[in-house]
Amino acid sequence: MASIARTASQSLRAASRRAARTLPTVAVKPAQAASYSLLSKAAAAKAAQRAPIAGTRGVKTLDFAGTKETVYERSDWPLAKLQDYFKNDTLALIGYGSQGHGQGLNARDNGLNVIVGVRKDGESWKQAEADGWVPGETLFPIEEAIKKGTIIMNLLSDAAQSQTWPTIAPLITPGKTLYFSHGFSVVFKEDTKVIPPKDVDVILVAPKGSGRTVRTLFKEGRGINSSIAVWQDVTGKAKEKAIALGVAVGSGYLYETTFEKEVYSDLYGERGVGLFLAQYQVLRKNGHTPSEAFNETVEEATQSLYPLIGQKGMDYMFNACSTTARRGALDWAPVFEKANVPIFEQLYESVRNGTETRKSLEFNGRSTYRQDLAKELAEIDNQEIWRAGKVVRSLRPDYKPESE
Repeated sequence: MASIARTASQSLRAASRRAARTLPTVAVKPAQAASYSLLSKAAAAKAAQRAPIAGTRGVKTLDFAGTKETVYERSDWPLAKLQDYFKNDTLALIGYGSQGHGQGLNARDNGLNVIVGVRKDGESWKQAEADGWVPGETLFPIEEAIKKGTIIMNLLSDAAQSQTWPTIAPLITPGKTLYFSHGFSVVFKEDTKVIPPKDVDVILVAPKGSGRTVRTLFKEGRGINSSIAVWQDVTGKAKEKAIALGVAVGSGYLYETTFEKEVYSDLYGERGVGLFLAQYQVLRKNGHTPSEAFNETVEEATQSLYPLIGQKGMDYMFNACSTTARRGALDWAPVFEKANVPIFEQLYESVRNGTETRKSLEFNGRSTYRQDLAKELAEIDNQEIWRAGKVVRSLRPDYKPESE
């Protein structure tokens, strides 16, 4: 079952889309329409021919279920403006994992000066080379990249940020900007020891999805939702810089938050998923086959119900069900809410008080991390529910073998 945090995020996106549909249509010049599609002249030309984008562009205040929030749009940052804003900057992207890959390629395709800093000749170095980053020109060891950069985008894993901070910190000199995509290291500084210098802007852009999704949506000419936040504003332009960088790395809409709220909601949402197995096990104990149990839990939820919720809302999903299913779902909804709220409250407190942080740092900082993780993932992969799921997925019309 999807976590409360993700359901809330889906509702925000739906509210934004509904609000946009009620606003007048504004014609967009072909050059601007093609600004973010971007991988080839053909893709750019195709984007330019699409229908005009609806809605008043730029900053807007929307009413989210009675709470007014300011939303920032990428259309307020056409490509020429974006490139001019960062014309004197070098974005030094530290780390080339999922987010590093997506954000780095998007910013590069948007015409910004981007370099990558990773451990020389390591796996990430090889991946970066495969994506067209050139050693000595746009690909450097971490320390060298930080020295060359004006905006230091620390996209290392949380554990790696903590481990490398003693080396990185002295290189974050006055005039640079320190950028994160997760508030973890800064908010839990007592545990991570990541304490930013007092004389630099410290900002956050947190895409609401994996780096692969950030990249995919960008290539489609769309944009992912992202959170932005300011930890420290030395120049007076930290927020503006965060918005512009959010657009540069592939965001379509940006929502303002704080470092604390971003990390609390993110850790909370990541951990609030775990009901599939319980639902599956009860069905199996009552004589249902593995295929039936999987279809009635994971498959129906992910392929039918959750997409409907994401596209139209929970009320629409209920209304799209049979009368029998609708009645049962409505009757049991408050029962599940009552049973699960105490668990989610316990989870949120565990996030807020740092318990989850300390667990993550301890496990992810082990020298045997990869082996220990592989063992846990293998145990999940071997659970009956997911072995049955592989067969069910293979029957989908759009199925592609995992090796592709």
